[in-house]
Amino acid sequence: MPKMKNKKERRSRVHRGLRKKINGTTARPRLSVYRSNEHIYAQLIDDIAAHTLAAASSRDPDIDAKEGTRTEQSRRVGELIAERAEEEGIDRVVFDRSGYPYHGRVKALAEGARDGGLQF
Repeated sequence: MPKMKNKKERRSRVHRGLRKKINGTTARPRLSVYRSNEHIYAQLIDDIAAHTLAAASSRDPDIDAKEGTRTEQSRRVGELIAERAEEEGIDRVVFDRSGYPYHGRVKALAEGARDGGLQF
């Protein structure tokens, strides 16, 4: 088996494997996470209709990107996506970590979403 050349290729390979197993519906959308070096993004996606139901990111005006660490910002993004999901009438989701390890900022976002009322 060939060795992975870098982290991006590994994440991409892991994400493909995860996406084979999870799928979002209107009743239980997929909570997808994207993490860049500076920001974190979250979307609630209905894969059947190929439609984004709600989104939040650390670039949102509701979240001050200058305040707190990136992990604290990720937690606030999780709380914000849970709030927006509640407005849409969504209380259950499928968590898609997009190939990132469930650690650090991804874990903080998930915990913030759970504290906001989302069930995984």
